[in-house]
Amino acid sequence: MGTAKSPRVYAAAAVLALDSVLVALVIYRVPYTKIDWDAYMSQVTGFLAGERNYEALEGDTGPLVYPAGFLYIYSGIQYLTAGAVFPAQILFGLLYVINLGLVLWIYTRTDMVPLWGLMLLILSKRIHSIFVLRLFNDCVATTLTHASIVLFMKRRWYLGLTVFSVAVSVKMNVLLYAPPLLLLLLKTLSVGGVITAISCAAAVQLLVGLPFLLENPMAYVSRSFNLGRVFIHFWSVNFKFVPEQYFVSKPFAVTLLAMHLVLLFVFTRYKWLKHEKSGALKLKDKKGKPQLAADHILTVLYTGNFVGIVCARSLHYQFYSWYFYTLPYLLWKTTYPTFLRLILFTVIEVCWNVYPSNAWSSVTLLICHLILLCGLWIAPSEYPYVKQVEKRTKMPLILSAF
Repeated sequence: MGTAKSPRVYAAAAVLALDSVLVALVIYRVPYTKIDWDAYMSQVTGFLAGERNYEALEGDTGPLVYPAGFLYIYSGIQYLTAGAVFPAQILFGLLYVINLGLVLWIYTRTDMVPLWGLMLLILSKRIHSIFVLRLFNDCVATTLTHASIVLFMKRRWYLGLTVFSVAVSVKMNVLLYAPPLLLLLLKTLSVGGVITAISCAAAVQLLVGLPFLLENPMAYVSRSFNLGRVFIHFWSVNFKFVPEQYFVSKPFAVTLLAMHLVLLFVFTRYKWLKHEKSGALKLKDKKGKPQLAADHILTVLYTGNFVGIVCARSLHYQFYSWYFYTLPYLLWKTTYPTFLRLILFTVIEVCWNVYPSNAWSSVTLLICHLILLCGLWIAPSEYPYVKQVEKRTKMPLILSAF
């Protein structure tokens, strides 16, 4: 794992302080946008009133389609805010700062992105909006995901996977990280360790969903983990150029799924296992496997998630939070010149701020995604394991909490 050097840590602390002020200004100066908050509160109110049948939990935007972790967390938010928007914005402002702190901690453990590149993490208008002007549950899931990645980088695999499962219980999109995460577990743990880690994650899902599984298991599973859900064409940011009749069709969905699986396979076989003998993972039912390097952990997780983003049938505006924070790392992972990296970053951000999205913005976004994906494929594969014992520098108090 890379050493957290003092200049990077202090630069990260400065970025965090600067963006904390910016978030406060956004909350106080920019009008709140009503989208899903009232629906969230309606669904939570039904849950707190004793309803445990998922088919009966609905809001003004439709039925509840998130796992039960969402209900528990937003019940707590409702208790703290009494359902009022402004206190919730302050709470989500704190969540934003915590999330950014976690991301900056991650970036201080790698030298992939230059110091000035850390500023890119706070330059998204859409991300600020998603957190403090829309109050989406994607923000909670994203923060928990970053917390799990911090634990993975600290080699706390069992605890990390438990936190990861909590993130999944808030929103299913976190599962995009699951295939690359499984590969990392197989690389660093024994077979028994992998089974134990997965069992911890499964136990979380069982405990979180238990009240609803006892009441109506089919309703809970089908609503919370609906892999065949068809999103509304109007809200698609990435495939708006596809005519609606094809966009909602099953062949289109199956094609994208096949592309997703093929891409995961080729990246696994030819990139992430490149340094293993014969390009295959040799499972050993014993302890003592070598420790994974920080850059390899991030490359596999971030690239695997990005592959899922590229192949997602529909990306809504709040879904940008699923991968925005990985973009600087992924861009600098490529061998592209810096000016092209910055162009890609800027154009992707612009596409996510076109409302409503149109054929041109969605085509442009897809092209940028594909250019980045090609760059990741061409980029050299890092050696996956730690070669020597690392020395760690003491971090300032503002970041050590993360």
